[in-house]
Amino acid sequence: MNIIDLRSDTVTRPSKQMMDAMYNAPVGDDVYGEDPTVNELENKMAGLFGMEAGLFAPSGIMTNQLAIKAHTKPGDEVICHRESHIYNYEGGGIAFHSAASVRLMFDNRGRFAASDILPNINPEDVHYPRTTLVSVENTTNRGGGAIYDLAELEKMSKICKDNKLKFHADGARLFNALVATGQSPAQHGAIFDSISICLSKGLGAPIGSVLLGNKAFIHEARHFRRMFGGGMRQAGILAAACIYALDNNVNRLADDHTRAKQLETILLKLPYVKSVLPVETNIVIFYLKDEVTDSLFLSKLNEMGIKASRFGPQTIRFVTHLDFTDDMLARVENVLLHQLNF
Repeated sequence: MNIIDLRSDTVTRPSKQMMDAMYNAPVGDDVYGEDPTVNELENKMAGLFGMEAGLFAPSGIMTNQLAIKAHTKPGDEVICHRESHIYNYEGGGIAFHSAASVRLMFDNRGRFAASDILPNINPEDVHYPRTTLVSVENTTNRGGGAIYDLAELEKMSKICKDNKLKFHADGARLFNALVATGQSPAQHGAIFDSISICLSKGLGAPIGSVLLGNKAFIHEARHFRRMFGGGMRQAGILAAACIYALDNNVNRLADDHTRAKQLETILLKLPYVKSVLPVETNIVIFYLKDEVTDSLFLSKLNEMGIKASRFGPQTIRFVTHLDFTDDMLARVENVLLHQLNF
């Protein structure tokens, strides 16, 4: 039985064409700035978003943490959402790497509003940490792939500028948001001081993220990348996969969104599903009724050759991706509607 893996969009494997691009990539020592393929990727990404420079790193966690480190000083405070990746899933990196505290927002499926920022900026007082950074996640992982409204982000950006705060985007799945809304990368580049973009999720590269910002910021982040142990040598082999992903796998994200929406429709028919978060992109989060435990549901699903993630008590996550096909969707539909008995 072929396994259908809906745990994450990180489970994809490089296509033959992507592997060929990796095999044929010209390389050099990136720590010396001499890898032509890494330089091409960094310049390509910066150009797409209308930003001055880019920095290639092994993971989105590293690019997020580099951004926080470069934007803050020890003892500063970061405004972010309670459900954000930088707070929940980066191993306490804000505290460990940057010695910064966090001010947590609670609102709207992993998103918060421009109006939430001002009341949460600390006064200039020796009793309080200095608020220096605001970070948003777009799309929101724990919010079920929810997208920030562009006009709201523009309002947030102005508030940050007016109050001398830096504005960072964890854009691990930002291309999903761009495809879903028809917005351009440059529109987002004009809003943020820094953006972290992951190429190993929906775009299907095996590894790699790029941090974007102005030249001075990227120079600082490059220093911290070295400190974090993130300097790589002939990394063009990896960067070539990211370039291929950018050139070939962006527009097809719409297919993932369509299949996720179809999964939402299927799930809403099931008597043991309590509710489903509205599907906007490629993440489907749903809640089981009490009579079917999450462990039982996942166990039964696994017996049918389908993998999914527990995302909290009675909470399950499906994530569609480029290795999840229409035939697989039909099989999942058949299992959910006709083969699972509770």
